Parts: sequence; C-alpha cells; structure tokens
Amino acid sequence: MAALIVLACTSASHALQIVDARDGVAVEAILSVKEPTRIRIEGAPITDVFGNIHSSSCGGSAAGAAGSPGSPVAPLSPVVNPAGEVVVECDRDKGEIYVRPVATASDGSAAAGKPVNLFISSAHATYTLILRRADTPADTILIRDRSAPPAAAGPSSTSAHHVRAMKALLVAMASDRVPPDVRVDELNQPVQLWAEARFALMRRYEGRGLSGEKYLLQNVSGAVMVLAEQEFDRPDSKAGGQVLGIAVEHHQLRPGESTSVYVIRRGGER
Repeated sequence: MAALIVLACTSASHALQIVDARDGVAVEAILSVKEPTRIRIEGAPITDVFGNIHSSSCGGSAAGAAGSPGSPVAPLSPVVNPAGEVVVECDRDKGEIYVRPVATASDGSAAAGKPVNLFISSAHATYTLILRRADTPADTILIRDRSAPPAAAGPSSTSAHHVRAMKALLVAMASDRVPPDVRVDELNQPVQLWAEARFALMRRYEGRGLSGEKYLLQNVSGAVMVLAEQEFDRPDSKAGGQVLGIAVEHHQLRPGESTSVYVIRRGGER
C-alpha cells in the first residue's frame, strides 16, 4: 500500500499533504470540513474527477477536452446533485481543483464521520482518494506518482480512453444500467473474507478491455464495522487481471447492515 505522508509548513494556517499514490490503489488524506482543500497532481494537470459531487464549476465544453495536458478539469457530475458530498471548483489554467464538503445536517455532524471518495485522473492514471473529514485549516493535497511517465513523454490517448472506460464501467455497475457491449454474469457466489462478514460476488462485468466485480458485504458481527478500500485490494492474478480501482458504497456498517463493493480490473484471462 502506498504511504500517506503529511508535512506541516512553518505557517500554522497552511499545510501540505504529500500522497504517494499509484494508479488504482486507494490512499488516504485529510479534507477540511470548513475550508476548501486544494488537490493537484505532481507534474501533470488533473483532467477528470469522479465521485459523489454536489456541484461543480468545471462542466460545460470542458468535457470534450478531458485527457489533454493543460485542458480544463471536467468532473462527470450533474449541475446540482442534492445527495452529493462535495463542491468542486477548478483552476483551469493550473489543472488543479478545490474541494469543499457539503454538510448533511445543519451542524455538519451527520457527515463528520463519513469519508469522501474521489477518483482523480491525469492523462496517464486515475488515483483513488479516501478523504477523511477533519476540522483543519485550508490545505493542499499533492498526489505524487513515482511510476508515472515524465511530463516530456506527452499525452497518451489510449490512457485517456482507458480512464473514461473505467469510469463508465463503474457507473454501469453502480446504477445497474449496463451498455450493450458489456456482458454481465449473475453469480451470487460466497467468498471467504472475515468471520465478522458475509461476503459474496454478486455479478461480474466484462467489456471494453476491463472486468468489474460487484460484491455484497454484510456485517454479521455484533459491533460496528469500519471499511476501507485498501482491504479489498487483493493480489492480482492471471485470471483476475490487475486491480485498477476499488469503491465501497458505505464505509461504516452497524450490525446487520450491508454495502456494495466494486472492484475494477484490467481485462484478464477467463
């Protein structure tokens, strides 16, 4: 797992979180509950953002330009999503975004314990951020990927297409609206996980060079269960393909509650 390193600057009102990340692996960072949090990728502009977005200033004609260095950031979100968790604003010139959480209660308490999941894309990779809410000053999250190609290498249209295909597959799995070129296998197959959980592979999706797995996890213990995407990053296999992304619908489960877990892999051999 990639490490999260938080560095405090000399000024008490500013800090820098350096997140060592790689494509498809979830990493954690801190999201201020009262102030905007700036997010940028070292050496590359942000080209796309995917998540439960309440509203965004990054839409419009930008959507068609996603994937090109220096192009505007273009979150795939409605103009206003009442159930959304964050407001996203763009610095189009710098390829950076600013994220601010939306409280679900008048005092913000209902949202305080729930992390925010965001997929942040460059032309070469998509990074999964688990943002833990905290009462901190304005901050910057720097995503650093030592495996990324140097900026001089230029854009990869294949990579940009792959990122869009991955997001489209995730949306299809979460909404049950599957395009005709994606095959769905109904499985309902139990999977050994933990004694405290009942875990089953419900469906497998195949298409566009990717495979997706939709799991159902139920807390069968007598205690509250807290989940993180890292716990489902199982070793790659020839049959399963490389893990590219993981999403958990609900991160905290009371006894008896269930959640969906989504895993996207590079198309493997079956």
